Amino acid sequence: MHALVVVAHHDPRSLTHSLAATFAEGLAHNGDRAEVVDLYGEGFNPLFGPADHAVHHRATAPADVLAEQARIDRSDALVLIYPVYWWSMPALLKGWIDRVFVNGWAFDFSPQAPLVKRLRHLNVHLVGVGGADAATYARHGYEQAMKTQIDHGIFDYCGARVLSSTLLLDSESADPGAHLQSMFERGRTLFAEVPEPPEAAACSRPSDPLMPLVS
Repeated sequence: MHALVVVAHHDPRSLTHSLAATFAEGLAHNGDRAEVVDLYGEGFNPLFGPADHAVHHRATAPADVLAEQARIDRSDALVLIYPVYWWSMPALLKGWIDRVFVNGWAFDFSPQAPLVKRLRHLNVHLVGVGGADAATYARHGYEQAMKTQIDHGIFDYCGARVLSSTLLLDSESADPGAHLQSMFERGRTLFAEVPEPPEAAACSRPSDPLMPLVS
């Protein structure tokens, strides 16, 4: 099976990149494949511009966006590995989501019809790499806030299933060996138990505004 592993970090020597490489090694251990996407290294443009806004009104997406959607379409799982910046994902990764997960591909939206979640077949795994400790995240509710914003606000909106959502903490102070071993095991067992995708179905239009688009 095939996993698309998306990494958002400028330094190829970073722990984030090392975790992605180790995860890919774990996948290969069982004969599975990983396509590791270095958004910074590939020069992906995260800026949401007029051409992206036009896609919401059913214009054809720019070529770089179509290429990213094709990568996801040919994958059995999407894995996002990123450093936690200000209790969220980096702007580079958020811009990738803003531009790629669009109307007509990730969902179908119009004022006259119910929202249709088009990514019900997609399994997602999230790995945030944080410098703070678990007590800090628990004390201030940061972990739950991230799950609400990312797991539910982004992926559930499109119907994608977040099968795992993990924070690897103390990344700047603890021995990275434990995190690296954990990622190898995650890769090795990623496809051990993959649930059957539910049937695609429409849902009622949400009451919250569609993000990040504006009229």
